[in-house]
Amino acid sequence: MPLLEKINRREFLSSAATIAASISIVPSHVIAGTGHIPPSDQLTVANIGCGTQGLREMGEMLKNPKVRVVAVCDVNKSSSDYIDWSANGIRDNIREVLGDPTWWEGKPGIPGGRDIGQDYVEKYYAKNKPSGKYKGCASYEDFRELLTKEKGIDAVKIMTPDHTHASIALASMDKKMHVVTHKPISNRLLEGRKVIEKATSSGTITHLLAWSDRPEYRQIKAWMDEGLIGELKEIHNWSYRPVWQQWTKRPEPPMPVPNGFNWELWLGPVPNMP
Repeated sequence: MPLLEKINRREFLSSAATIAASISIVPSHVIAGTGHIPPSDQLTVANIGCGTQGLREMGEMLKNPKVRVVAVCDVNKSSSDYIDWSANGIRDNIREVLGDPTWWEGKPGIPGGRDIGQDYVEKYYAKNKPSGKYKGCASYEDFRELLTKEKGIDAVKIMTPDHTHASIALASMDKKMHVVTHKPISNRLLEGRKVIEKATSSGTITHLLAWSDRPEYRQIKAWMDEGLIGELKEIHNWSYRPVWQQWTKRPEPPMPVPNGFNWELWLGPVPNMP
């Protein structure tokens, strides 16, 4: 059975109890005897999107011995002016995962960008190298370049702004890469349908992150399928979460564009729609 079929989709992003102590290339049966997973049996992942949520969730992938993050991508090179509901939450989470209470010490603001993501990955994997050094995570500004140049990637995790989700998912599945997308699938219904159709026709494994199977969802879907509520034209959703709006304060304009931020890529390519 292929490795991808053995790994539960939810477990793909769940925390792991143990961390492989070495990534040296040795025979699989030798590593298997230690209870660790050999590198050849790990799921290789490209993390596309290194903003607050991308960094917040990256630690669980790094700690999962069944997964190895081999590339990161973000249109922003690096900056410390991200907006988040916790002023030090990202910093403290990364410190905990790295086991380094000094990470980002003396630096103001909330970090983000592909340089931060790459540094995070390589610092984590360096902990398990005898040399204490690791340089095995590629970094890209454009996800299309990543998909073209990186060979042997099993799956991509899409953590970019919502309007780019469909484009990246479609391009990844064209390369036969499996896809985990943070909610939503897309901003437009047509794009969402294209993603679903592509997932079915390509045979790739996909997962919509943050989806939970609840009885009320199935009931509403049944009403829609049976035409009991008529033609669906609009959906309104309310939240009672006490932390909304989910940031500490509104930015005061004008905000400078970070150095190394690619506006054209942030706007995102439009999927090829008929």
